Amino acid sequence: MKRILLKSKIHRATVTEANLEYEGSVTIDTDLLEAADIVENERVEIYNITSGTRLATYAIGGEAGSGTICVNGAAAHLVSLGDLVIIASYAEYAAEEQGNHAPRLILVDRHNRPVHDAANAN
Repeated sequence: MKRILLKSKIHRATVTEANLEYEGSVTIDTDLLEAADIVENERVEIYNITSGTRLATYAIGGEAGSGTICVNGAAAHLVSLGDLVIIASYAEYAAEEQGNHAPRLILVDRHNRPVHDAANAN
């Protein structure tokens, strides 16, 4: 049996922009995408810690080192600048993969710079 498990998440990121005019997606600093093992156009879910809203969209890369977290399109109505969010990605895992699976957890500071990679901490 395959199960959908958490693959990775960026925890407590700060929304830096909400752009109603863009067609859709969430723009994420490419350094954060790489750290969280999220690729462009990958489906992500965004959980707004501040307001409680949730949404699904896809990731696109933003300027490396910028700390950008920009929710685009109609979803921009669900966030405000400064909101804290969790950005999560999921993947299907076969039964034999599930026991060894550990999601990549990227904790960030208020400038969206990684402060802790829980998956690689020892």
